[in-house]
Amino acid sequence: MSEPFVPTPGFANAHLQTLYGSLFTARPDIAYRRERWDTHDGDFVDVDFVDGPPGTPWVHLFHGLEGSSDSPYAKHLMTLAKQRGWRGSVFNFRGCSGEPNRLARAYHSGDTPEVEWVLAKLKALAGDVPFYAAGVSLGGNVLLKWLGEQGEAAVPRVSRAAAISAPVDLTAAGNALSTGFAQLYGKHFLGTLRRRSFDKLARFPGIFDANRAKAARTLRDFDDVVTAPVHGFTGVDDYYTRASSKPWLTKIRVPTLLLNARDDPFLPERFLPRAEEVSDRVAIEFPKHGGHVGFVSGFPGHGRWLPNRLMHFFEQGE
Repeated sequence: MSEPFVPTPGFANAHLQTLYGSLFTARPDIAYRRERWDTHDGDFVDVDFVDGPPGTPWVHLFHGLEGSSDSPYAKHLMTLAKQRGWRGSVFNFRGCSGEPNRLARAYHSGDTPEVEWVLAKLKALAGDVPFYAAGVSLGGNVLLKWLGEQGEAAVPRVSRAAAISAPVDLTAAGNALSTGFAQLYGKHFLGTLRRRSFDKLARFPGIFDANRAKAARTLRDFDDVVTAPVHGFTGVDDYYTRASSKPWLTKIRVPTLLLNARDDPFLPERFLPRAEEVSDRVAIEFPKHGGHVGFVSGFPGHGRWLPNRLMHFFEQGE
């Protein structure tokens, strides 16, 4: 049974909860085994594994924007899986494993063909055992979209799924990160994304307009100038519309936990999906506090609540 959610004492708002959860919770010391997989288009991805006995359940994680297998939530979840005697894996999106990928493209919020390919390979490795998939933030959105697109076809491959702090309405999230205090998060991502993008531009001249990219002041601006054209979208509106998972939630047939805090600065509460906007296989859980992937409890705070909640949900299917 997972412990009840208790917001960290003294944190009066979602911004502190988010910052504390992402920056100040300790990362467990867990040893991964890394495999490099060549992709169909001449690129590569790195997948990190937690090995366990053959025939045991498998839990897989898709990380968030500019995250990796080193993110605190990834290490906490994989540590708990190992303690349970399960097997686990974390997929590092292209360019997120510590080494630039080979191609001009990187990753984006709606890249469901990548999810399809990765999950097919992992399921083959796992065998005929319970296989659970989780996604955080961007990874949660793309996992939800894949689940909706696949419908019944996902059921033999994924036993249960969970999405945490997923920006299911990318237009709303992009607007939220362009205004008010939440702009600080947008600017944080903008700084790292801009550095990576200009490294790409040096290797692949002409893939986007450098002057417009330099002038970008919000994450939405950046997605319009860089993310959208590099990944085949006509602009940010086309990207956000086609990549959002919210329209697909009614199509999901795998038992899925949708966990979003109502004070998440990345997605205002009024844009969270209502009961009629999800299928009867989706359990919506919207606690009052938690910020954006800031589900910590105790003082000075630890990150065990979230993996415990996920594992409890997964174990309900056994």
